[in-house]
Amino acid sequence: MTCPICRKPADTRYRPFCSKRCADVDLGKWFGGDYAVPSSDPEDVEAAIEAVEQTPQKPH
Repeated sequence: MTCPICRKPADTRYRPFCSKRCADVDLGKWFGGDYAVPSSDPEDVEAAIEAVEQTPQKPH
């Protein structure tokens, strides 16, 4: 098995990753919204738009 981030051999301590660094990179991608499950269901899209519109925006 190879690390999904850098393609080096996986380490059993961090499986499926090769290191803590790659595991942290992957976690950061989840937190950053880089991973998403696509949906073509119109109800899902509408619900997502409504949720974003109802979320208070913080001033920059």
